[in-house]
Amino acid sequence: MKPPPEQIRLQLLPLERYVGVDEKDPIKFYHLPIIGRMYQRRIELCLEQLTGGQSVLEVGFGSGVSFLNLSQLYQEIHGLDLTADVLQVSEMFANLGVQTELRNGSVLEMPYPDQSFDAVLLISILEHLQPQEQIIAFREIWRVLKPGGQVVYGVPVERPLMVFLFRLLGTDIRQHHFSTEADVREAAQEVFGPGNITHMHGPLGLFGQVYEVGEYEKTDTFHTSRNS
Repeated sequence: MKPPPEQIRLQLLPLERYVGVDEKDPIKFYHLPIIGRMYQRRIELCLEQLTGGQSVLEVGFGSGVSFLNLSQLYQEIHGLDLTADVLQVSEMFANLGVQTELRNGSVLEMPYPDQSFDAVLLISILEHLQPQEQIIAFREIWRVLKPGGQVVYGVPVERPLMVFLFRLLGTDIRQHHFSTEADVREAAQEVFGPGNITHMHGPLGLFGQVYEVGEYEKTDTFHTSRNS
């Protein structure tokens, strides 16, 4: 049994320092009361599952809000994002002494050789895929992980509170979230086998579970469903 993870505090820069993202990036919410702390905590919960190593790939890195913390866990930080301006983001973090290797691309077809990374991190990314795409994504993650490597992902738990919060922010959740946490978990288990699930609750422990973090390891045993 793994020891309890050490609690991590997200290292945030002033909002104006983040560059290279569009108006949909949630970084603008991180300093808000209550909601901002929830946004921060979901990242912290994902970071707490990482064991560190040589190299990490964050899929959907956006503004790079996790990079300062990742630089304390890994020697190499790689990132893949559909829309982020990789040059602006990498230059901004280089000025802070954090070197990154960033690319544009999709988790469904990642531009990396087999067995490239010790860890793959996805924070609030997989819910944007269609349910039938989850298996494709996890097979790609399996492919680029080194033996013994880990995937850590975080996805929202769709509850009335989550739908309400999205409405407060002027967003229809159905226009953005196509898979539930159960869809993601099922695909992860089909590709990787058993894993560890951690939940985040709402403010002050209210409203039940609002976020789910999965952690799975690429073992030497090849799961039978991966051949299908």
